[in-house]
Order: sequence, then structure tokens, then C-alpha cells
Amino acid sequence: MNESFVNGMKVLAAGLAALGVVGAGIGCGNVAAKAVEGVSRQPEASSDITRTMILGIVFSEATAIYALIIAILLIFVA
Repeated sequence: MNESFVNGMKVLAAGLAALGVVGAGIGCGNVAAKAVEGVSRQPEASSDITRTMILGIVFSEATAIYALIIAILLIFVA
């Protein structure tokens, strides 16, 4: 096959793999919005809400990190 075609497909595959970051960003935004809403309703529970929010964001960002690692591997290793 033509080498430029293979390189183009690598970049396309990496771009599609990196789309996983979009979902994680939307998820983190939703988590933060609901946490702010919860703190505004019950300020006395802010420490519990914040702790739960941070855990939710960490798990959501883990998928984004995996998507970026796959994209980088597709570009430089494949």
C-alpha cells in the first residue's frame, strides 16, 4: 500500500479514538453542575458532595486518558 495512505489512516484512527475525550468532558461538566446544584440546596453537605464529585470526575477522566493513550499509540506505534 501507499505509505501516505497508511499514514492518513493512522491519523484518522487516532482522531476517532480521541473522540472519547469529548464524552468525558461532557460527563465532567454534568457532574460539576449537579454538585453545584446539590451544594446550593444543602450547604451543610458540601464536603460529602465535593468528595463524591471528585470521585465521579476521576472515573470520568480515566476514560479520557485511555482514549488519548490509544490515539497516541495509533500515531506513533502502529
